[in-house]
Amino acid sequence: MLTQAPKGTKDTLPMNIEKWQSVEKKFHEVCRAFGFSEIRTPMIEHTELFARGVGDTSDIVQKQMYTFEDYGGRSITLRPEGTAGVARAFIENKLYADVLPAKLWYEVSCFRYEKPQSGRLREFHQFGIECFGATDMVADAEVIALADTFLKSLSTPSLELHINSIGCPTCRPIYKEALKAFLKPKYDALCDTCKSRYETNPLRILDCKSPVCQELTQGAPHMLDYLCDECADAFDSLQKNLEAYGVAYKVDPGIVRGLDYYTKTAFEFVTNAIGAQGTVCGGGRYDNLIEELGGPAVPGVGFGLGIERLLLLLETVGADAERTHDTDVLFVVMGEAAKRKALSLLPLLRAEGLSAETDIVGRSLKNQFKHADRIGAKYAAVIGDEELTSETITLKDLITGEQTKTAMDGFAKYIQRKVTGQEV
Repeated sequence: MLTQAPKGTKDTLPMNIEKWQSVEKKFHEVCRAFGFSEIRTPMIEHTELFARGVGDTSDIVQKQMYTFEDYGGRSITLRPEGTAGVARAFIENKLYADVLPAKLWYEVSCFRYEKPQSGRLREFHQFGIECFGATDMVADAEVIALADTFLKSLSTPSLELHINSIGCPTCRPIYKEALKAFLKPKYDALCDTCKSRYETNPLRILDCKSPVCQELTQGAPHMLDYLCDECADAFDSLQKNLEAYGVAYKVDPGIVRGLDYYTKTAFEFVTNAIGAQGTVCGGGRYDNLIEELGGPAVPGVGFGLGIERLLLLLETVGADAERTHDTDVLFVVMGEAAKRKALSLLPLLRAEGLSAETDIVGRSLKNQFKHADRIGAKYAAVIGDEELTSETITLKDLITGEQTKTAMDGFAKYIQRKVTGQEV
């Protein structure tokens, strides 16, 4: 239907956009404080990028991508996640030749064909962090601390940080064989998806949402017991770094993450306040991704944070994002001459950095004041015949109710000082 958005997509209306702007502003501020710079990449990429980067055995590549052939016969995909595109940009633009680490942040829309439910959409939005070029676990702790700082700034007490190590190409194959040996007697009872994962990606069985498979994996061996010396030392270092940062965490051997490119560190910020879709932020280390995509051997670590899930959590726990914008001044006018005078003053107020409006639909005086309340105006600047004659403006403080008269000449400077709390 022309008047209905596609299934799994959602409009963000003006009455809700301020919540988005509030969390966006705080995320940008935290990224700047941690020394991260913004990067913007295309919404579409060559399909091969995700097959090689995300992993052709992952659910995303096998079941969830929006892929099409363009008019040139090229296979193109709407990005299902942010890291692969940023990694491609890092390689293509030779950012590895600049001073490392490259510390990048982004805000993107992503697309996955999934069953829509609370906290899960087919078009969704993410904040993302990527740090390329640092092998020390201080980088992992820094990335996690950035997420922790941002989430704490929004007053989200129900979130808990879970960390794990998923090993590396040296120790993970040994663990995979141990896991397969554990699951072999249970194979026939696994769901069809997990049966297909058994040979190609058995770690993903641990992340299956089927209650049957969750029960079957109880008592499975843990990757932490199979770590090589390098991975074990890295995980120990990560924990000590987080403790030095003052970031509370819980070791959770069940975290495996859904993307194939992760190595060593895996982490999630989780909550039980918003139902099944409880992972608000997830990430980890990916030391081989850049090389696998055709670049040099440059390590990386980062995370993706779901904006819709974050806003849902804020609403659920009563820590709703603050309003970021109110109208500073609404001109309340009576008559055509007053309307013209307001139009001549509006540019002067806006030039002072103020949000200023006037009635443009012909409301009555009473309804203009009602409209001022609806849009959260701080002041009503009233202009009528009396004000035009005396070249004054009746200014009403809509918070305190105080009413004063002031000269039209210099009004823009006067009201700018009032709004910013300077002496007038």
